Amino acid sequence: MDATWLTVEEGVRLSGYHPDHLRRLIRAGDVAAVKKGNAWWVQRDSLVAYIDAARQSDDKRRGPKQDD
Repeated sequence: MDATWLTVEEGVRLSGYHPDHLRRLIRAGDVAAVKKGNAWWVQRDSLVAYIDAARQSDDKRRGPKQDD
């Protein structure tokens, strides 16, 4: 696959989200992804845009975990 696509595990490392949460975002259409066989491939730009929007949101529950 092209470098702009990430496995769910790579998306988890990039975002800090739990794998189940990332899959929920995918199923809800909040993050662009395609399923190839049994594996989901996440569009990197879509995930980064979602993370940026979550960080700017007043609802702090939507952002990824951060080291304090």
